[in-house]
Amino acid sequence: MPKAIWNGTVIAESDDTVVVERNHYFPRAHVRADLLTPSDTTSFCPWKGVASYYSLEVDGKTNTDAVWYYPEPKDAAKEIRDRLAFWKGVEVIA
Repeated sequence: MPKAIWNGTVIAESDDTVVVERNHYFPRAHVRADLLTPSDTTSFCPWKGVASYYSLEVDGKTNTDAVWYYPEPKDAAKEIRDRLAFWKGVEVIA
């Protein structure tokens, strides 16, 4: 079962991930919301749309903008609606 781990803590775990461009998108319900802090950062992908970000807060350490998601993905990426992906040192074990 895929897991996302950072700073020795499991952030997400699910057997229902969607892989897009080698990134596992986890269902929002399978991600620990207590470790997420909203960010004002956004980015744009021509085929997925506008991404929003969260920072991770684990054991007093912050990983800024380490989680991204598409609140309103374009039709071509509709399968990642309500899903989150990770980077910036978050290890995803599939």
